[in-house]
Amino acid sequence: MTNSSQFYEGCGQEGPIRCIFLSEFHDTAGSKITCQIPEGYVSKEVFDAVNVYIIPKPQLQGCVLTVNALGYKIVGYPVRIEHQRYTRNAFYFNLCFVCDSWARTVQYEPIVRKLSEYFKMMEAESTFLSKDESKENVFKVLNKVLTDLNANKMTTIIEGETTIHLKIISHFSDPPMIYDHLVPMLNDRFKDIPREAWDLTTQQVLPYINGINHITRIAADSDVEIGLVKACIQNLVYYQVAEVLPLLKYSNVYMCTRNLQKLSTDKELTQACRNYVALHPPPTPLPSILKILRIYSYMTHGVTLKALCTRTTPRDVNIDERKLVTFGILHHLIRCINKYPVCISDAPISRQRFYTGVHHIDEICCKVTGLMPAKIQEDLDKDPFVVTICK
Repeated sequence: MTNSSQFYEGCGQEGPIRCIFLSEFHDTAGSKITCQIPEGYVSKEVFDAVNVYIIPKPQLQGCVLTVNALGYKIVGYPVRIEHQRYTRNAFYFNLCFVCDSWARTVQYEPIVRKLSEYFKMMEAESTFLSKDESKENVFKVLNKVLTDLNANKMTTIIEGETTIHLKIISHFSDPPMIYDHLVPMLNDRFKDIPREAWDLTTQQVLPYINGINHITRIAADSDVEIGLVKACIQNLVYYQVAEVLPLLKYSNVYMCTRNLQKLSTDKELTQACRNYVALHPPPTPLPSILKILRIYSYMTHGVTLKALCTRTTPRDVNIDERKLVTFGILHHLIRCINKYPVCISDAPISRQRFYTGVHHIDEICCKVTGLMPAKIQEDLDKDPFVVTICK
């Protein structure tokens, strides 16, 4: 089974269907796999470890169940058919899709349910599943479903006089709130969508999305109302062709996360980082991962990006510190430590009214005052009635 360490459970990435199997409950042997495509993908040892969730108690019959264990994510829909022709007056089966443990599988759940209900109908009409003579036809159906869904995201199954159409419909999570101070950045998926596919407002905004301009700046430069700009960016984020980053300033403080260790163990991520953060492209030698990790390791509370650059001089080793920060944020290797001013005066005046501890400095600059962060910070340093919380 192939898996990549750069992905993790909850990352939101969709993966292919690695295997489809049909499990049944045998009168003497218990739960077992009766048909599997490709053969042997889920071993007997793995199945025995999770079969209590494949053919579960009656209370869980007719529900979509997802089991994530031992490197597999298994999505099934256990079914119970009652009839006197069966030994125990009931026939139990479960059609399961198997994916990588990190993969998002919610888009497969309606298909698993629909195909299971189809098999239930076929079994009730002609013992399609339980009859030994039909096993070859079941094998062909599962093989076609696996091949077509992975290749085309849709398939049509014709069995006798019955026909069923299956289609994968991607479900994306709700996009985050888009604030004035955030910086949108297009990713590689955007290249696969023709420009004319977007609405006119989005096309007007797109030239100003460069990974540097924040929402307020994009609205001003594109002459588009800021509410419409936010809606455009939120739409791009929803379709996973853009991401939003915190405003990059040399006065920012960044901190490493636990994910930083992946940079030394994941070869694909390592190479992607070296290519991305290089100040000058080849034939200039790419920066070494040791130098990159060294700079990341110095990111901690109280150390600004400006101080970090003075200390490590990243451009001397062909590292663009701006790209280094962007890559770290995108891959959750680092996070930005924001400053939240709080006014402790009983009678706040002027800008002190905005210092409630709810909004950080970038947000106050873009949405409330329109001043530069340096000016706000200068005022905060002089104001004895304001304290700053970093988090």
